[in-house]
Amino acid sequence: MKTLATLSILIFSIIFTSCDETKKVIDVAGSVQLTGSYTVSAINGKKLVNTNPTFTMSALDNSFRGTTGCNSVFGNYTIDLYTINFSDLAVSEKFCAEKEIMKTERDFLDALNNTGSYALDNGVLTFYSKTDRSVLLSAKKDEK
Repeated sequence: MKTLATLSILIFSIIFTSCDETKKVIDVAGSVQLTGSYTVSAINGKKLVNTNPTFTMSALDNSFRGTTGCNSVFGNYTIDLYTINFSDLAVSEKFCAEKEIMKTERDFLDALNNTGSYALDNGVLTFYSKTDRSVLLSAKKDEK
């Protein structure tokens, strides 16, 4: 009976450890897949015309850097399977006279702060809302 209990504990330990390792591999693969530079094409379903924020994501340190069209933004992101969170986002504080640029900046930053999951399909990165999975942002991956 003791042997059976010990064997059961050993098997469960191996299964749970391997599941955790598999999750880590998937998270790293997702981060590597996202590595690159992007140009935002739509925010909240509205296509951008004059001002297109850009950003770069790096799997090496999970850093996020970009420009809102006026100011610079930088911070970190974390991935857990298909969920993504941006943290410690900082923005420079340059004033831009055009209202349209400042509105795009605010919408871009709000989209990042409200992102809960993502999808990358055919070079288009889509960020979805934490609350209702609506599309917050679409960005095209820049080709090298």
